[in-house]
Amino acid sequence: MPKKKNKNKSQTVDDDDDWEALLDAEASKNEGTQDSLAESQKEESAPSAPGPSPQSTDAAAAFLAAQGLTADDGGDKTGGGNKKKKKKKKGGGGGGEGGGKKQSAAGKLVAERLRKQQEEEERLRKEQEEEERRIEEERRKEEEERLRIEKEKEAKKQKQREKIERQKREGTYMTKAQKLKAKQAEQRLEAMRAAGISVPSTNQDGSDPPKKKKVVYDNKRKGRGKGRGQKSNKVEEPKLSEENVQEDVPDSWEDADEEETVDKKTTDPTKVEQSVVERTDENTEKDEGDDWDDDADSGEDWDADDSGFDDLAARMQKLSGNDDDDEDLIEKEKQAEKERLRQLGLKRAEQERMEAERLAEIKAEQEEEKKEAQLIALKREEGRRKREEQEKKNLAARTRDDLRCPIVVIMGHVDTGKTTLLDKIRKTNVQEGEAGGITQQIGATYFEKKTLETQTAKLNATENFDITVPGMLIIDTPGHESFTNLRSRGSSLCDVAILVIDLMHGLEQQTIESLTMLKKRGVPFVVALNKADRCYSWKTCKDSPIRDALKEQPEGTIQEFRSRTTDVKVQLMEQGVNSNLYWEMGDDDWENSDFIPLVPTSGVTGEGVQDVLLLLCQMAQKKVWQQLMWCANLQCTVLEVKAIDGLGMTVDVLVVNGYLKEGDRAVFCTLDGPIVTEVRGLLTPPPSREMRVKSEYIHHKEIKGALGVKVIGNNLEKVMAGTPVMVIGPDDEEEDIKAEVMSDLTNLEDKLSTDKRGVMVQASTLGALEALLQFLREETNPPIPVSAIGIGTIHKRDVTKISIMNEKGCPEYATILAFDVGIEREAREHADDMNVRIFTADIIYHLFDQFTRFMEDLSERRRQEAAEVAVFPSIIKILPQHIFNQKDPIIVGVEVSEGILKVGTPLCVPALGGLHVGKVTSIESNGREQDTAKKGSSVAVKISNESNPNITYGRQFDASHSLYSTLTRASIDALKENFKDKLENEDWRLVVKLKKVFNII
Repeated sequence: MPKKKNKNKSQTVDDDDDWEALLDAEASKNEGTQDSLAESQKEESAPSAPGPSPQSTDAAAAFLAAQGLTADDGGDKTGGGNKKKKKKKKGGGGGGEGGGKKQSAAGKLVAERLRKQQEEEERLRKEQEEEERRIEEERRKEEEERLRIEKEKEAKKQKQREKIERQKREGTYMTKAQKLKAKQAEQRLEAMRAAGISVPSTNQDGSDPPKKKKVVYDNKRKGRGKGRGQKSNKVEEPKLSEENVQEDVPDSWEDADEEETVDKKTTDPTKVEQSVVERTDENTEKDEGDDWDDDADSGEDWDADDSGFDDLAARMQKLSGNDDDDEDLIEKEKQAEKERLRQLGLKRAEQERMEAERLAEIKAEQEEEKKEAQLIALKREEGRRKREEQEKKNLAARTRDDLRCPIVVIMGHVDTGKTTLLDKIRKTNVQEGEAGGITQQIGATYFEKKTLETQTAKLNATENFDITVPGMLIIDTPGHESFTNLRSRGSSLCDVAILVIDLMHGLEQQTIESLTMLKKRGVPFVVALNKADRCYSWKTCKDSPIRDALKEQPEGTIQEFRSRTTDVKVQLMEQGVNSNLYWEMGDDDWENSDFIPLVPTSGVTGEGVQDVLLLLCQMAQKKVWQQLMWCANLQCTVLEVKAIDGLGMTVDVLVVNGYLKEGDRAVFCTLDGPIVTEVRGLLTPPPSREMRVKSEYIHHKEIKGALGVKVIGNNLEKVMAGTPVMVIGPDDEEEDIKAEVMSDLTNLEDKLSTDKRGVMVQASTLGALEALLQFLREETNPPIPVSAIGIGTIHKRDVTKISIMNEKGCPEYATILAFDVGIEREAREHADDMNVRIFTADIIYHLFDQFTRFMEDLSERRRQEAAEVAVFPSIIKILPQHIFNQKDPIIVGVEVSEGILKVGTPLCVPALGGLHVGKVTSIESNGREQDTAKKGSSVAVKISNESNPNITYGRQFDASHSLYSTLTRASIDALKENFKDKLENEDWRLVVKLKKVFNII
């Protein structure tokens, strides 16, 4: 036992230590507060607080509860230790004022635990209060809803009570049981009448019998124990009036109960109906048994019952309206709902049936269309296969003995003498009266073989060249436009070309363009060094070969001619073309296709024209004889579409190979798709010698290539120049021919801008359109996107079509590039209203220059607008030895570590929490102001800060902090849109680096 006491004492001592630690923690917590209290409060609290304060007591109680002890136990255990506690305080020599006692680790732990516990209790208390408020709000809403429902129920009950009272006053009120019995009585009456039983309604003397009062039976259960004599006595008892019976006296206690039940449950029709049905079954069984007993006892009961049938029938007729309203209301509603649902079901079924039929029809149509498309594709593929086989057979049947005349195009820069040279070539024999050998065809000049031999006879006397081609066809219209139009299904119809170069000026822009086109197509050509007669002291030798003319020239003229020829050769070599004077070329040069012959000519005096014609014949027979072999495959291209008085709209075509016959079904290409028309006529003009006299065109039944001809037909208004023409033969498939004719235009449309953002390109012919699109796509930097194309005159609808670019947010693309086409006055006015620009030019380069200049001006305007938002990335380091002004404006010398520093750049110090230093207002280097400073340069900058003019160098920041450009998402977007070409890859990497510094997403 002593051991136990000691043990308890030690435990008490430990508890006292914990209590002391607790008190110490509270004392240290409230030490600051106690020092600030007045001296009078200390005196008042001293005698009343020998122990711990109430706050510390609560904390102690919480601590003891956490330790598993009650407050009473703690008090008992600490009660005996007060003396020790006082002694310890005295031994400490201090008290509150001494303040020299240190708090133990256990006390600190306890204090921390108490603080956390108090915070948790406070949090729980707030959560509990919030939850109580929420529950109270929900309870209030539920109470309001309950009261509303009760009011509605009470209103329904009151309405039902009023209805019952009204029926009672009118004498029409009946309980459910009474109504059921009345119905049963009426049914019995009808059954008796149907069985032939007579129901007397009058006396034998004809007078109405006196009305018998209704028999009122006692309770059926009470009557079961009595004799039959008693039942007969009940019949003779005086009876109450009909109204009193129905209103006041129920038939039985069961009926009375039923009536009370009905009154209580009038607001619930479903329960009323169920209770009536249940009780009806019971009463029916009881009534049947009792009725049969009553009938067996006395035959007078039949008379008594029959006497009341008429009254019941009359009463039922009177109350039929109320019966229907009361009894059949729910049933009617159910039936009406069922009928409505049935009708809806029928309607929906009908709709589903119709929808299924419609879908089936659509599916059948789709299947039919799919089958038709597959059949058409099979037929088209089969027709293409047969056509290609026939074309291969025709190509295999070609021979060198049957050649066609070569087609020649004259190309060159403006004012180089193309037209003059062409006129000289065409009119040489006309002026000499030999017009029979020269025929002015549609779009081309045809030279017969005999004419060529005559014109080149003087030159050929020394050359001894045998001309085997049947003639030569030179396109009338000079320039590269004609060359681009001479195309059929992607291949050029031009066999040889004449590139005219002005000897006085050398190669020019359009000359280089023509040269590039010839090289790309692989067409052999002759360079005519025109205007040779412009050399100083040139002596004219009219229509003579050029070598004969050069022999007549003085030495100075020869030297000038040689010098200018050498310059042209050098310029051609710069374009990758080797050339030489054709009489100085050897056999190796002729065999090498890289060497181009040079022929000096004069379009005014005719010198060198013979050389050009003979050289073209030599090139045709030596280099392109394989493609000059005549083939039965039709090769035909549209040169021009124009209206002729008396003939309507006609199409000028060039038949290169094959036959074109009157009555053929020809297929032409339009922007709206292929058209098939019958060739109603093939016309050629009369010979040149008869062109002075107005005469009719010569009609032909058949045309054999190569020849120019005018075609008459229907629906030719929208035919595009430069497109191929094909004929549907007896074995050809029409869909295959249509697809082949439209293949060139389809390929162009497939190459348009896929995002439908770009300019509109309008050209005179398909060939010119193709050349312009290729130039814009491949030869411009950056490429110009094209969203729409057109051929022919610009109309109002074209302006409306491209004006949608303004709505798409691309006003720079609301532009029409018109190449060699006209513009309607209405279209130009509409373009001004719709803010659409139309650039026109006859040279592709000029068109590109106009649009490029416009884009540069637009970009510059956008850059000026975005200059306030766009911030160029830069990191600069302050040079501490160059501090000119420390306060607003701050003027310091800096070194650009990375990026580009521009005037207007906002600067900050990310190391100091993004301190905004100011905005660069000027940059100076070597005494000169400049707008930008790039990486590695040292400049002086002036920084102004309007929002905080008190910021000072050396106080808020110094040279140890680098200054950064303040970037934002908006500034980066502005850089991407407007200054992308102004930043290099290194600058963009700096942008990525600064995005991480400023946490920009």
